[in-house]
Amino acid sequence: MKIIVQKFGGTSVASPVLRAEAVNRVREARERGYKPVVVVSAMGRAGDPYATDTLRDLPSSACLCGEYSLRDLDLIMCCGEIISAVVMAATLCDRGLISLALTGWQAGMITDGNYGEAQVIDFQPERLLAHLRNDEVVVVAGFQGITPEGEINTLGRGGSDTSAVILGAGLGAERVEIYTDVNGIMTADPRLVQDARIIDHLTYNEVCQLAYEGAKVIHPRAVEVAMHHNIPLIVKHLRESESGTVISRDPAVGEPGFGKKELRVITGIAHSTGLAQVIVEMTAEEADLELAVFERLAADRISIDLISLFPERKFFIVQEEKLAQVEAILNSLGVKYQVLRGCAKVSVVGLGMRNLPGVMARVVQALHEKRIRILQTGDSNITISLLIREEDLPEAIRTLHDHFKLSVPPSDDERVLA
Repeated sequence: MKIIVQKFGGTSVASPVLRAEAVNRVREARERGYKPVVVVSAMGRAGDPYATDTLRDLPSSACLCGEYSLRDLDLIMCCGEIISAVVMAATLCDRGLISLALTGWQAGMITDGNYGEAQVIDFQPERLLAHLRNDEVVVVAGFQGITPEGEINTLGRGGSDTSAVILGAGLGAERVEIYTDVNGIMTADPRLVQDARIIDHLTYNEVCQLAYEGAKVIHPRAVEVAMHHNIPLIVKHLRESESGTVISRDPAVGEPGFGKKELRVITGIAHSTGLAQVIVEMTAEEADLELAVFERLAADRISIDLISLFPERKFFIVQEEKLAQVEAILNSLGVKYQVLRGCAKVSVVGLGMRNLPGVMARVVQALHEKRIRILQTGDSNITISLLIREEDLPEAIRTLHDHFKLSVPPSDDERVLA
């Protein structure tokens, strides 16, 4: 039995016209001999009646004290996907495709009980497989599962992507297709770089890094599951005929029929905004406070990034919305610190930079030529991240995009040398 999982995001099922396009994608899969399993997100975006953010805000309008439980919040937030699944199943039936809707737990998703950010700890595929053998199209509500004790959980941001990949892994699917409102993963944000283009093929590691550094096309947790099970992912536009972006393991040749991996030092550029740089000052006698600072930040669930530790100075960045909490912690510990608001992070990502000297020099040179000040850096074997002023971000992204010639597709045997 050839199985394919097709995931449709909230904007892809938000109207009858778009749902009709989704039906066409399902019908095409069946015509190619697949048994499709459809995964859906809640319809629309914040403000739309059944969008997740809209449902999440409903309890706060009824409970001004704000003390409703995370358990109850998961109950209401899972409703958007259930509504979407029922509507999509009805649409498929109306178009002559026998279909039924299942909640995440009816589809076999067993979760760990962590409300709002649950992990799937088991998948029981028997019911789904029975429906597929009966030639039914199963529409699964993404973003949700149930604990062994019967408590409903949601999976956090990007949870429907994760649901789709877990279903693909558990069912032995040939691939997972992620349909969205963009044509694929691009070399940079097209709102900032006019000549940004779709990347034909990426490795799991590259996509994870782009996602962690700010690209929002697919959730990194979903990519990690796909990488673990070696399931190809295809990110594509609901209404466009282009093949989109293929995500797979092989960095050189891609998956059969998917074309070759682009041989680039830099594959794409990601960014994040709304950041603040924190510099904590300590004397040698205050070194014992270093651990206390990071323990308190962790206890308050404050995520920090670009961490650089020196004997008398500790650098890190946080989201500006968390800055008041950070300052309260630092003040309570009596340490001296400086804060720089209005920062942004720009990151260049590419498998080709691994073990290749000179890439950092090129990045620094390109920004220095534009007089863009680099406040802090961090790197891994396939990522270089730079902290800059947010006002410099558009020019920084365009400069790096041009410098590494990302608007031009590479030839099959091209490798841009540093």
